[in-house]
Amino acid sequence: MSARCLTVSFVVFAALRIWTAAPACTDELSAQAHRNPATPDSARRIQSMEPRSGPPGTEISIYTENLPFQGRVVLGMGAVGSGFEALGEAQQQEWGEVGGTLTVPDYATWDRALVVIIFNGNFVPTGLSDPFHVTNELGLIRRTAEVTDEGEDCLMVRDADGYFYTLSLDSAPPPTGPDGAPILRAPHAGDAVVVEGRFVGENGGCSQAETITVTRLIVETADRGGSRR
Repeated sequence: MSARCLTVSFVVFAALRIWTAAPACTDELSAQAHRNPATPDSARRIQSMEPRSGPPGTEISIYTENLPFQGRVVLGMGAVGSGFEALGEAQQQEWGEVGGTLTVPDYATWDRALVVIIFNGNFVPTGLSDPFHVTNELGLIRRTAEVTDEGEDCLMVRDADGYFYTLSLDSAPPPTGPDGAPILRAPHAGDAVVVEGRFVGENGGCSQAETITVTRLIVETADRGGSRR
């Protein structure tokens, strides 16, 4: 099945909140989708997903007990504002439990998170996972992001998909400008950055944001108000 058989657009506001779906392709998993908005109550958070990161080909297990009863449970995966691929189906148990497995597609890249989505038989979304962080062959992720000011003593960024991360710089080399030269100032709110590092999940730190242990930090706006060596 094509990775772009089902196109889902949505708006990110703290979590993914508003969904609209376009018609799906014709195959054994496809159905006519409806342009029904999904509220936070109708697109519920998938309660468990393991693992949270890994390379393409990783098998993910999901489990949740909070979905409405539905005659058909379709499992898909994709990125914010991009196409979702229907990867399989699952069975809903007597008390509404849904469990299943799916495999991260080969086309997934380390510079963007994916989410698992559960659809009903009309391809209306009913469940949504936390982001899955696709890694490269070294186990790293990469994000293009903006440094934010959350009023806490942490370096935090928001990526293009609206996800927040705390950056751990304890073992990182000095940040560089876009030309590769080290910069003399610390990144500050409003800076555009490219972050490479290891996803370590929540560590109880600032705003309970998930953490990236940084291995490389490029400050693309380093020439604004900051001197270089």
